[in-house]
Amino acid sequence: MRSIILASASPRRAELLRQMGVSFDTRPADIDETPGPVERPSDYVLRLAQEKALAVGRGAPDALVLGSDTSVVLGDRILGKPATGEEAAETLRSLSGRTHQVMTAVAVVVDGYAQSCVVTTDVTFRALRPDEISAYVRTGEPMDKAGSYGIQGLGGIFVESLQGSYSAVVGLPLRETADLLAQAGYPVWTTWQSGQESLNE
Repeated sequence: MRSIILASASPRRAELLRQMGVSFDTRPADIDETPGPVERPSDYVLRLAQEKALAVGRGAPDALVLGSDTSVVLGDRILGKPATGEEAAETLRSLSGRTHQVMTAVAVVVDGYAQSCVVTTDVTFRALRPDEISAYVRTGEPMDKAGSYGIQGLGGIFVESLQGSYSAVVGLPLRETADLLAQAGYPVWTTWQSGQESLNE
């Protein structure tokens, strides 16, 4: 089988890929992540996932390259990573008591050709207290997260309900990623070992 490269610096995506039993190298992509002036959020995340995988794939033509991108969307507005603590707090106030969408795109590139998909999950926050927003911002957790929260971390207590893929909200939809890898000639289950213990232990 071809070697696999994850075109991302995200430790969360790396952990999810390891959870699937995949061996891979990490090579973050350096691309312009500025949204287009009239670009829809779903088109934006799909474009970035494809561009990340294609950019890394150009330097590794014999590898299978996986790119991904996640956006938190409220209405039609993409909520990126906060630049300041106050921006993080403002984002969390806007999410309080409301339902937003988390869109995660995955692209798998082989021989310069990309197969990709977008997974959209509805996430509803309970009403947040001002003091817990302040406390959460002080932890620093929101600062490298799209939408200013991490569902797999302390921010998970804010989530009232979720409809869709939990792993996609974390950063990589497991089922869809496995499907794309299989379509690209890498069915992950063929690499599993008999009696294999959890890779996380």
